[in-house]
Amino acid sequence: MDEMKAEYVWMDGEYIPWERANVHVTTHALHYGTGVFEGIRGYWNEDEKNVFLFRVPEHVKRLFFSAKVYRMEVPYPEEKVRDLCADVVSRNGIRDTCYIRPVLYRGAGPFGLNPFDNPVKMFIYALPFGRYLGEEALEKGVKVMFTSWERISPRALPPEVKACGQYINSVLAKMEAVENGFDEALFLDSRGFVSEGSGENLFCVKGGEIYTPPLTASILPGITRETVIQLIREDGKAVAEVDITRSQLLGMDEVFMVGTAGEVTPITSIGEYQIGSGRCGEVTRSIQDMYFDAVMGRDERHADWITPVY
Repeated sequence: MDEMKAEYVWMDGEYIPWERANVHVTTHALHYGTGVFEGIRGYWNEDEKNVFLFRVPEHVKRLFFSAKVYRMEVPYPEEKVRDLCADVVSRNGIRDTCYIRPVLYRGAGPFGLNPFDNPVKMFIYALPFGRYLGEEALEKGVKVMFTSWERISPRALPPEVKACGQYINSVLAKMEAVENGFDEALFLDSRGFVSEGSGENLFCVKGGEIYTPPLTASILPGITRETVIQLIREDGKAVAEVDITRSQLLGMDEVFMVGTAGEVTPITSIGEYQIGSGRCGEVTRSIQDMYFDAVMGRDERHADWITPVY
């Protein structure tokens, strides 16, 4: 199966062939970014011969929260959306690590900024999906830079929400990083503290102590972030949610990114500065192991995080 194509997309209650899964040119979200979305990982477990979706209820709950903030009434209950996320994988016969994207958006209708007369529409698709930051990123790490763009301020837009239009902020940062030869970008918030990557939350380690920027640093409250914090604490370690300056980050022993797409990826350099040994650190490696045990269904403590597809 082509990595960027599936056979069917679920759209507004029916399955549509991939080539016909289109929207009208007057779609409000196309013009103004009035949509919200989620990204959900599915992991192929060879022993079980099954795809395990990770933390579907939490992702769907956040989708509904994003819709609430943007005054979008979801036309389906949460349970239905959860079931559809598994069904779209099954309907396409995907037996591989994959990515599921449910999207709610304001559809075709009147032109103008007022969205209330534009109907709320929905689609869900799934694709085979490998390592977002490169196949060797989990082992060798990635090179990042601080972008010149500031992370959106809560006075301007709600950073806690996964809204389509808001991600143009991340697109600008990502393009800047790629054009300058880096794998990913890091944001500072409006106060000048470290915020997050273009699509990942950030953790760092100093002297065995683990830190992560707080919710007040204009970050998205990531589900992978929440997962990693819980796993670390269950392992008997502490995670301090504190403001981190740019220079403090450069002096850390280890820095790593976490996200549904990015998983748990070490950062080996920031701009011209090497981080620690320049390799994946011991703490990061330990957290990777705990995380993949969880997503693959090997951690019996968190069997409720897994939704089998088949």
